[in-house]
Amino acid sequence: MLKGQLAGLMKQAQAMQDNLKKAQDELGLIEVEGQSGAGLVKVVMTCKHDVKRVTIDPSLLADDKDMLEDLVAAAFNDGIRRAEALSAEKMGKLTAGMPLPGGMKFPF
Repeated sequence: MLKGQLAGLMKQAQAMQDNLKKAQDELGLIEVEGQSGAGLVKVVMTCKHDVKRVTIDPSLLADDKDMLEDLVAAAFNDGIRRAEALSAEKMGKLTAGMPLPGGMKFPF
């Protein structure tokens, strides 16, 4: 009976691993938008942090370079926070109730 239980646990672990891999692949397709300057700078990226587009309102092009650089950096940081929150939510649904060693989190 113990052998059967172990085989069942191994099958469940493999299914969970397959589901996690699929979810991680899907995160590469989901896009989020980061913004700064009340939407004057926008960055579109996937949840795997691949940047797809950067949009800068033309009115900013005449302003000072330092401010524009700060707004671009802020838009990227906003996009990364949104991507990480969405990733954590999606992966959290798959790992809910699964005991993990202290300090360990998904994705690995």
